[in-house]
Amino acid sequence: MILEAQGVIKRFGGLVAVDDVSFGVREREVFGIIGPNGAGKTTLFNVITGFYKPEKGRIIFQGVDITGKKPNEIARIGLTRTWQIVKPFLGMKVLDNVLVPIYVKRGILRGISEREAIERAEEILEFVGLSHRRDFLAETLPQGERKRLEIARALATEPKLLMLDEPAGGLTPTEMDEVMEVVRKVRESGVTVIVIEHNMRVVTGICERIMVLNFGKKIAEGTPEDVARNEEVIKAYLGERFHVGG
Repeated sequence: MILEAQGVIKRFGGLVAVDDVSFGVREREVFGIIGPNGAGKTTLFNVITGFYKPEKGRIIFQGVDITGKKPNEIARIGLTRTWQIVKPFLGMKVLDNVLVPIYVKRGILRGISEREAIERAEEILEFVGLSHRRDFLAETLPQGERKRLEIARALATEPKLLMLDEPAGGLTPTEMDEVMEVVRKVRESGVTVIVIEHNMRVVTGICERIMVLNFGKKIAEGTPEDVARNEEVIKAYLGERFHVGG
């Protein structure tokens, strides 16, 4: 397992947002986390990536206990996330948006020249299908392209595990397909991916395994087919009419 959560509990006052959740993610898989609004999905992301410290439990990344480490420390060792609401540098060009994390990760004084950084940024933009937007201001991009730019900026940090918070949220079907294709390519490149997503077409289209949360608790884990047949999941989240591929 590249990532393990062991008995994680996170409270906010009397609310138990994440309630004794344990799971593991295999190297080079796409692992989905689903559940109703308020189920604890993003809170769990925030615990894993160091924005929240759990009351109990441990987070193990590549065999190392990272519980309680700061977000920048966690990102530095190869665990990077995106955000549900994308926040590119709007007044900067698309290329410069990708250059910023490249310099933060490696820096001119730590072994990368300006030319090398630009070449790497251009490679990443090509990878996510945004090379034609290289010199556009980020604020001019439609939502689907902003989502892909967010992934590009995360890839610029050279992650071993990429955590995506609703990468298809608010997108058209065509834009969803484009994001799904990028996620598949990320996995094929050797990077492990964890996805929070509400759109089940996206989840079943890219995820090999899924964990379902409800009121902070894990209620199911397995393949998309297994989860779709789970009665507790149907009752809590999917609804009677759901079927895989629907």
